[in-house]
Amino acid sequence: MRFSYIEAMTDPSYYAPLAEAAEEAGYDGFVVPDSVCYPEESDSRYPYTPDGGREFLEDKPFIEPFSMIPFLAARTQRLRFVTSVVKLPLRHPVLVAKQVGSVSVLSGGRFSFGVGLSPWPDDFEVVDVPWKRRGRRMDEMIEIIRGLCAGGFFAYEGEIFRVPSIKLCPVPETPVPILIGGHSEAALRRAARTGDGWIHAGGDGDELARALERLAELRREAGREADPFEIHVISADAYHPDGIQRLAEAGVTDVIVGFRNAYAVGPDEQGLEEKRDALRRYADQVIAKVRR
Repeated sequence: MRFSYIEAMTDPSYYAPLAEAAEEAGYDGFVVPDSVCYPEESDSRYPYTPDGGREFLEDKPFIEPFSMIPFLAARTQRLRFVTSVVKLPLRHPVLVAKQVGSVSVLSGGRFSFGVGLSPWPDDFEVVDVPWKRRGRRMDEMIEIIRGLCAGGFFAYEGEIFRVPSIKLCPVPETPVPILIGGHSEAALRRAARTGDGWIHAGGDGDELARALERLAELRREAGREADPFEIHVISADAYHPDGIQRLAEAGVTDVIVGFRNAYAVGPDEQGLEEKRDALRRYADQVIAKVRR
């Protein structure tokens, strides 16, 4: 089992010392979320809060992931960085491929690219990208990103995107894992069919168990059950050793832990020392015992 620490929407000056503290405490990864903007008026809902509200985002500092990760990678040696998740269809695949390759090279290969669909039509409207066919857009983008990051000349002719034969430099020495986020049937199918892994966004234990069972079924149907596959989850079971064992038996490879309610409305009231104390306490009480 690998352990990743997640922090978001906090004082930007906290990120580097928290990444350093997480690495020192024995965490394997640092999870970096993604958000583009907060609209003044919106009637769309967020699927991961009880009431569907997203007021928790207002006036919260949200650093762009491709800017954050190289900065944190320069302050660490071993920690792996995982986006959870970049809202992929909002962006152009060639530019994303350039960013993915650059971040992987600058971090020494310590990068896993978690991607998903934004739940908010507002995000698509503000960047002038169609909401319709966003799933197909994402599928083509994954193919283009993988093709361009493999090195050599690459061309693509799809239903949505056309890329003439081009080459990017530099490219990663090894392929960047692409992890698919989302709880819908379509997201699970995409993860099973084309992903190098799946990222869970939280929820109750029964929902997670059903998703893991369905994901295993879909991977068998796709003939990929023997392929390497990462499963990153947020779960109450991740906060004690017995729960870690249950998650491992269910096929989970990575747990994501945080120590405050990031969905609370208003500013983050936790100070830097309180955050460091919490992540170190978890390392002593869970990570050390699991690895003993």
